[in-house]
Amino acid sequence: MKNNETLISVIIPYFKKRSFIFETINSVLSQSHKKFEIIIIYDDNDIHDLNFIQNLIKKDKRIRLIINDKNLGAGESRNKGIKHSKGETIAFIDSDDLWEKEKLEIQLNFLKKNNFKICHTAYKIIDGYNKEIGYRTSKNKLNFKDLLKSCDIGLSTVLMKKSLIKDDICFGKTKTKEDYILWLKLARDGVEINLIDKKLSSWRKVENSLSTSVKQKLYDGFLVYYKYMKFNFFKSCFYLIRLSAYSLLR
Repeated sequence: MKNNETLISVIIPYFKKRSFIFETINSVLSQSHKKFEIIIIYDDNDIHDLNFIQNLIKKDKRIRLIINDKNLGAGESRNKGIKHSKGETIAFIDSDDLWEKEKLEIQLNFLKKNNFKICHTAYKIIDGYNKEIGYRTSKNKLNFKDLLKSCDIGLSTVLMKKSLIKDDICFGKTKTKEDYILWLKLARDGVEINLIDKKLSSWRKVENSLSTSVKQKLYDGFLVYYKYMKFNFFKSCFYLIRLSAYSLLR
């Protein structure tokens, strides 16, 4: 199959991001790789934004909408989106993040050329006004030992084979770090996660974001090691302290 014939399923959970979702969707629709589907999972008990989202998806037949009966959280919503996806290759983008125009094309070529199953990229950090305030990158190859120290993978930068997802290898049910759980499980199974060192995505940092809640991140970080990696209490605390230290140093 030629690269331009590969269907990519793009998974977008939606929860109270009305100010940014239009721009996010446009950054996907503007991709140089044109064969994709967008699956939006509406994960808000408040249906105030539902008409707005329904009007947005009318602009392109490649967009589908799934409405959750109750709030599941981003991780479980992505798992649900994956189950409804048609592509053998999947990508993720949060509803306030952005992609560069050639993101999918570059990553798909990279996977096929090297026979890889998953890759991620460097990314910009932007504020609510799209101003670049930083960036992140990582080692070229990440393994389980690397990831235990620090999660250097931006969710919205990942492109991966759907076949990597299994019943027990999927996004976690935590409020934050749900993606970290998946990357760790993949790496623990020996999957090598490779980097394209180009800033092909933009991660939006806003102060009222759930991902900026320190207490929540600490709690979920502990659950990553204790519940999902099955470490004992003291080992989980050790890795949580190290993870926090690395985060502060970045």
